[in-house]
Amino acid sequence: MAAHSLSLYLPVVTRSLVPLAFRHLLLPHRLRLRLRLRLVSAVSPSRARPLGLGARPPRPHAAPLGYGGRRPSGGLDHRAMSSSTNSTVATELSVSENSREIEPLPFVNDKHGGVIIEMKTPMDPGVFSAYLKAALAKWREQGIRGVWIKLPITLSNLIPTVVEEGFWYHHAEETYLMLAYWLPNTTHTLPVNATHRVGVGAFIMNDKREVLVVQEKSGVLRGLGVWKFPTGVVEPGEDINVGAIREVKEETGIDAEFVEVLAFRATKLFLINQIYFSCACYDRCHMTLRSKTRK
Repeated sequence: MAAHSLSLYLPVVTRSLVPLAFRHLLLPHRLRLRLRLRLVSAVSPSRARPLGLGARPPRPHAAPLGYGGRRPSGGLDHRAMSSSTNSTVATELSVSENSREIEPLPFVNDKHGGVIIEMKTPMDPGVFSAYLKAALAKWREQGIRGVWIKLPITLSNLIPTVVEEGFWYHHAEETYLMLAYWLPNTTHTLPVNATHRVGVGAFIMNDKREVLVVQEKSGVLRGLGVWKFPTGVVEPGEDINVGAIREVKEETGIDAEFVEVLAFRATKLFLINQIYFSCACYDRCHMTLRSKTRK
């Protein structure tokens, strides 16, 4: 324990004026061996000035040198390290190049013999182009026909890469763009974008045979004094009956209940065909009050 305790104060002892021979006795065996190696390297022909017993040894934090002023065999040679690093980088590049050919893009198969690629994470356009070329070649061999790519607005930098491969715009929404491509050398049979909008109107009559009508606050009928049914457009993914109830609530504040479709027609609106459904509804509040009165 005494020798180990003295080794903790080695930096202080080596900087003192105690003769080198006496300091040898205070050092542990391993440190004495390292110090002896330094003395031998100091008196080698490569050194112009020999170190005596009273000379100051190298700093403790300096890297130890072996015989002839060379580093011990356990050290790392700079050339060997550089060669190892270069080989590692070359291996990584090789793996990266190979992975471009086999790594699949995120896709799912649709019900019509096609695939849908839905990109969600950022990707370098060059890497994405390599993945896409490999995927298209593989799908062409497998007999895949239609290929869809859904790009969110955050990945708009990939659009030129997709278009260069032959894709065309199919439709766009607020947050994404859908592109399509047909692999066979035939006329494509992919469906076109939506061709119709769905409009609804609510017909509500009370016990007095009064019909609920409103006046528009905006649009072509604003300020003309025209009375009309509560109408509107069905939202994406919304059913007709739900759309009719919602429009009545938004325009009048009345809670309505859907009964049936009275009629429908097709019209032209803003260069898009529209199918308009007239729906029979009743005022839920009015019907509840009437039922309570009868009881």
